[in-house]
Amino acid sequence: AVTGVQTCALPICVYARAVFTGKGETMSTVLRGALGATFLALMTVASSAADKVTIGIVNAVSDGTLFIAQDKGYFKAEGIEAEFVAFDTGAKMVAPMGAGQLDVGGGAASAGLYNAVDRGIRIKIVADKATNVKGAPFQSFMVRKELVDKGEVKTLADMKGRKVAITGAGGSDASVLNEAMKSVGLKYSDVEKVYLGFPQHAPAFQNGAIDGSITTEPTTTNIMRLGAAVVLTGNDAFYPNAQTATIMFSGDFAEKRRDVAVKFTKAYLRAARDFNDALVNGKLQGPGGEELAAILAKYTVIKDVNVLRNMVMAVVNPDDAVNEYCIRMHLAFFKEVGDVTSAKVSVDQVVDQSFVAEAAKALGPYKKK
Repeated sequence: AVTGVQTCALPICVYARAVFTGKGETMSTVLRGALGATFLALMTVASSAADKVTIGIVNAVSDGTLFIAQDKGYFKAEGIEAEFVAFDTGAKMVAPMGAGQLDVGGGAASAGLYNAVDRGIRIKIVADKATNVKGAPFQSFMVRKELVDKGEVKTLADMKGRKVAITGAGGSDASVLNEAMKSVGLKYSDVEKVYLGFPQHAPAFQNGAIDGSITTEPTTTNIMRLGAAVVLTGNDAFYPNAQTATIMFSGDFAEKRRDVAVKFTKAYLRAARDFNDALVNGKLQGPGGEELAAILAKYTVIKDVNVLRNMVMAVVNPDDAVNEYCIRMHLAFFKEVGDVTSAKVSVDQVVDQSFVAEAAKALGPYKKK
């Protein structure tokens, strides 16, 4: 508003100068020139305005790549003004994305996503956000410390009949819990599910409200520091290379603002490559690790840089491609338990890897430092 007032005052100032100094320019000539200059100035301001992109996050370390892109100026370099909006789970992002109130979602592909797509809502899974790779699990099956200390729970098989926290029905960690139970000959129905967001896992363990949980960093580290629970096993032991979380675009963002969506993906991919450069055995011990840990400390609940550097991180594909095989497994589970009722809805309707392909082509092949 201030810029507009200052610029629009220009014709009056020039005209006044011509009148009071007696210079030989006519009023029409002066005004035409001044108005032309004003128009060009306003057009320059408009063309340089950043494209606002609203981004859903769950405040987990798996949001790290988004935070890196923001803090290192990669979004700004692409002309993007990023606005983060926090949610308990990725599943809760589906409704605002479908309504066009949220451009980008950062979370797990859920049953709600497929049900929404079946109703004609346009949402696309476009990139990797977090993969739980073999040997470097950032997501774990935790058990209340008291049960382990007393010897009541030694393996996953001992969880039969006990209460296990997951973020919600129809979420990807429900599918992960199913794989955990299958790995020891149990069924998904053999445990009682308690639906809690990650931040609620710690008090639930402390109060004895839950016996186990599927928990992700940085909550896992926080729970262990409190002494409320211990890691029984990393999820990579029973579900290696699981596609834990993805980047999703709303239909309007993907279709009506595709140029901005590609720019967003380029910025995100640059951050993903920085992140991979810094990872050594899943930890921020490589080139740039200290800088990235400081960025995570700025944005997440873990403020100790040393803790972050020694914490196992989610791996993000440096070419951003998602693990479609794992996503298909999730959808098959959702249909099996009835969380997705349509037999027709498919992964092919949801996954669109053209954005990462275009971004990767623009940036060139990734080479780890």
